[in-house]
Amino acid sequence: MLPVEIKKDIFWVGSVDWNLRDFHGYSLARRGTTYNAYLVKDEKIALFDLVPANHVDELLRCLKATIDPEQIDYLIVNHVEPDHSGALPKIMDIVKPEKVFCSPIAKQALISHYHREDWPYEVVATGDSISLGKRTVTFLETKMLHWPDSMFSFIPEDKLLISSDAFGQNLASSERFDDQVDKSLLFDLAASYYANIILPFSPLVQKLLAKVGEVGWDIDMIAPDHGLIWRTQLPEILAKYGEWSAQKPQRKAVVFYDTMWKSTERMARAIADGMMAEGVSVQVFSLKTAHHSDVMPFIMDAQAVVAGSPTHNNGMLPLLADMLTYMKGLKPQGKIGAAFGSYGWSGEAPKQISEFLQSAKVEIVADPLRLKNVPTDQDLAACQEFGSKIGREVIARVPE
Repeated sequence: MLPVEIKKDIFWVGSVDWNLRDFHGYSLARRGTTYNAYLVKDEKIALFDLVPANHVDELLRCLKATIDPEQIDYLIVNHVEPDHSGALPKIMDIVKPEKVFCSPIAKQALISHYHREDWPYEVVATGDSISLGKRTVTFLETKMLHWPDSMFSFIPEDKLLISSDAFGQNLASSERFDDQVDKSLLFDLAASYYANIILPFSPLVQKLLAKVGEVGWDIDMIAPDHGLIWRTQLPEILAKYGEWSAQKPQRKAVVFYDTMWKSTERMARAIADGMMAEGVSVQVFSLKTAHHSDVMPFIMDAQAVVAGSPTHNNGMLPLLADMLTYMKGLKPQGKIGAAFGSYGWSGEAPKQISEFLQSAKVEIVADPLRLKNVPTDQDLAACQEFGSKIGREVIARVPE
């Protein structure tokens, strides 16, 4: 890719990963991603964030189209994760910067990752600023968004926030800005990114949004480390982060299941019918066709989570266990739920699922529903009533 000037003398100099399909166990569904780095040309020349080690040549080509890399004075590491710092050893050898600015935790993380205590580290903390000449850079630590070392860099003269992994999306694209792609696609990707990466840290997002408001930064562009740069839809993405991090459920439910001979699938559909009859919006996912990361954006704002599996080897099927484990790690809050499944002779799976949901802080509102072998019409009516019961709970908990 060629560099792109995003502000006067500030350039995107990252790389596009067209082929990436798995990101933290999160399926990119043929979308790929970008690794965004930013070069600021001033009296001191600064490079913000990097790319993975296997993309360093693309970064260097982009830099050389803008400047001789050896002229770079400062490296600023907002986030140590290897997709943003993996190129650092090679870049350090070429650039030989005066200083490497990072948070206190990031310094230790960089040493732990790259085993170089001799680099010219300069530790900065929340409220610290450095001068580039005409510009200043102010830092805000954003611990656990989504690593302990993370921080923001703000350039007030350009009203530019370089936001590390916050406000990102995974999208391999020739475009660099939010207003250059379809808005609904962009916000779907931003929601998916939030649900699969940022969701566990939602309480910290709430505090961070409040902190940014307190410091009074005048921002007209947000440049994340993945995806497109926000220049026209800042109020919308900030509002969405406020909404997603609040985790206020809507009148929605998600049913996900795996099935062996379709009996559990028939149960899932009847349960969904029961919830829909109560006025609840329902999404149903077969885990044979839906990746766990495709399900999470729907769980994010749903009130109810209903999970099903037949009993196999005295337990649930592996895809269901995978989904539950993934969901638990992302810590969605304020959910109600229930479990169901068919069985041939032992029938342990629904109880196990219910217990797992409880361990994920899901409030169980119905006893596990089990049906033997192939459900009859009467059985499916019972499934629909099971769904209706859950639907009534959703309606009762989520006011109009």
